[in-house]
Amino acid sequence: MKYAEYIRRIEIDSLWSGRKHIVWELDRKVNILSGVNGVGKSTILNRLITPLGFPDKGELPRGNGVKVDVVPEDATHIRYDVIRSIDRPLINAEIASKLDFNVATELDLQLFTLQRRYLDYQVNIANRMIAALQEGKAEEAQRLSSVKTRFQDMIDRLFSETGKKIVRTANEIRFMQMGEELTPYKLSSGEKQILVILLTVLVEDNQPYVLFMDEPEVSLHIDWQQQLLELITTLNPNAQIILTTHSPAMIMNGWMDSVTEVSEIEG
Repeated sequence: MKYAEYIRRIEIDSLWSGRKHIVWELDRKVNILSGVNGVGKSTILNRLITPLGFPDKGELPRGNGVKVDVVPEDATHIRYDVIRSIDRPLINAEIASKLDFNVATELDLQLFTLQRRYLDYQVNIANRMIAALQEGKAEEAQRLSSVKTRFQDMIDRLFSETGKKIVRTANEIRFMQMGEELTPYKLSSGEKQILVILLTVLVEDNQPYVLFMDEPEVSLHIDWQQQLLELITTLNPNAQIILTTHSPAMIMNGWMDSVTEVSEIEG
């Protein structure tokens, strides 16, 4: 499989029942799709994401009214992740509490899956650090460890008002708050959301990949909305971001030129 570095152009023959031909030229870094409710923002994302299949395989669509141009042109697959904002319950909350079952919502399920990926990421980084040290490449080993530290520093800073700090000696994500250890499932919806986004970016391990986000700001404090894109691009400069949003706060920190209105790409 030859993986693409990023998506250059998206073309959709018909968005709804033969109407709205979409042609969207994308930036290498950040692409923000804006528009009023019902104009088709989420539909455009879903039409593109659905034929890609599983994120770890991401076979580029062929036919079905969706055409994707990528760089390099001969790539057959793409790495990607999807972040959605709606935190719907998976099972009844009363049943979950009786079963002492932590994974009760969609965000919980994403966190549960990410914990496994986080363990794999740490093992991979540790092995590469050992290899670098054995080859006398101390600076490379330091660079490898610095990304995880940067992630932990980000989360500690974001959660500082509530006194939560990541337990840096734990293999899984854990927090300390006033002497009590917390699992991620005990966080608020907004805290879970920002953790899911940044942890997803971290475990991609600086690889070129596409991060799709459908209104990621819904549960986030306005200050976090303003910081979000900078946090992601700092954590993985090789990521390409494609997102929908209603929030002016998402573009306040210098991202105005990255905004595309749906009306600008429909024919």
